[in-house]
Amino acid sequence: MPYHYPAKKGWKVPKQQYKINNWPIYNEALRKRGDIEVWISDEAIEQWYEKERLYDGTGTSKKFSDFAIMICHEIRQVYKLPLRQCQGFINSIFTIKELLIICPDYSCLSKRLSVLNIPSPRYKNTDKPDQAIAAIAIDSSGLKRFGRDEWHQEKYKLSAKRSWRKLNIAVDDQHIIQARLLTDRFVSDDSAVADLAEQIDGEVLKITADGAYDKNPVYEILSNHFSQAEIIIPPDSDAIYHAQNHPQRNRNLQEIKTFGRMNWQRVRNYGKRNYAELAIQRYKRILGNQLHARELSRQKEDFSCIKVI
Repeated sequence: MPYHYPAKKGWKVPKQQYKINNWPIYNEALRKRGDIEVWISDEAIEQWYEKERLYDGTGTSKKFSDFAIMICHEIRQVYKLPLRQCQGFINSIFTIKELLIICPDYSCLSKRLSVLNIPSPRYKNTDKPDQAIAAIAIDSSGLKRFGRDEWHQEKYKLSAKRSWRKLNIAVDDQHIIQARLLTDRFVSDDSAVADLAEQIDGEVLKITADGAYDKNPVYEILSNHFSQAEIIIPPDSDAIYHAQNHPQRNRNLQEIKTFGRMNWQRVRNYGKRNYAELAIQRYKRILGNQLHARELSRQKEDFSCIKVI
């Protein structure tokens, strides 16, 4: 949570203590993290190849099904493998299991993934998809396209020839990603709010974001999509109360001026914004902070599997 009390003023925050009482269960859970078990269902083997291939003179028909391409793509994302290494890894699994199927060639994977249009999976907590969402947190983070890390640049005195894309996400209070958008690095954070809001179904009761989204158009977009939502965005330190501001922005400014920024964050429960940062951290730990594809159209396919509702 930003704007912590400075330690130099003598305000000490006690360190959070973790107590573990079930050590045998905890140790066994740590051991299972390194356990690898490969299981391939009969349905997956049957759906690996196209059952009916058409030869109508328009070119070679598809040999591998869309299901096979999606499975290879998911394995590639989880294990952070380039296409060639992914092909070798999957073929080695088939060899160990003594299966008579093979992985699609890396060139086939690259071509098929660019036009596959993988649908985003949708997971529902209940059978009521229109149930009101308690809170939504919006944030963005950069994902590297190419270039060396900071450690490599400092060691070898190299220039920072890097480029990145920007991942924008909206996370609810159940830590479920409700919307995601991959944009170019030149697209500002507030420009992605409209696309994120379009992906969210149902009514939202509270929306939190950091100071980069403190703009009147953002308030207008969010209030138009979610009429009942309470918008919690910390304004800039030099922002002033103005009649042309959105009413909720003026409300935030007035409350901060009256009660102070820290009290305003505590009362308005601004800490909900950390849900978005946790979601980005989980993504980078599982899939990495570097993109595998080079073109934007193919990079967007990499994110088709992370939107869950």
